[in-house]
Order: sequence, then C-alpha cells, then structure tokens
Amino acid sequence: MDVSSSAWFVILLAAIAANLPFINHKLFGLIPLNRAVKPVWMRLLEMVVLYAVTGLIAFGFESRIGNVFSQGWEFYAITACLFIVLSFPGFVFRYLRRRHG
Repeated sequence: MDVSSSAWFVILLAAIAANLPFINHKLFGLIPLNRAVKPVWMRLLEMVVLYAVTGLIAFGFESRIGNVFSQGWEFYAITACLFIVLSFPGFVFRYLRRRHG
C-alpha cells in the first residue's frame, strides 16, 4: 500500500471509528449491553479507546512505509480535535435529530 492510499485509509477509518459510538447501542459495535440506552460517558470512553486504536493502526502504516517521526503533544491535541470533529455527524444523528411520530 503506498503513502497516498494508506493516508486515505486512515482518514476513512477515523471517520468510521469516530461515528461508531453514536450509531449503535452496542459497546464497540460488538458487545451487547443490558441497558436500553448507552450512557453518554460510555460513548465518550468508547471514543477515546477508538481514537487510540486508530492511532495505533496509523502508526503501523507509518512504520511500514518508512521512518517513524516522533510526535509531541501538539500532534495528539490536533488529531484528537480532528477526531471529535469527524464524530459530529454521528452526534447529530443520535442527539440533535428530531424524531417524528
């Protein structure tokens, strides 16, 4: 996989992972819960874990392509904010959509 396709794959993966907590009521989309509604704190915790998993996959792609660059706190702050922005469609779908009927 070349640099361009791996970068697009990581962006697509981040968009899917950021919206996954809001789209379904299962934990990480796999584990069914005994509750009817998943609480907000569980969705946020799920987002943090999925952010870390996405980062590890991106790190794996970077290490296969070539040199791995060391990142400071600024990189993680910016990518975390980008992950939150990517989760906006799922948040709107779950909490701001008007339900008719």
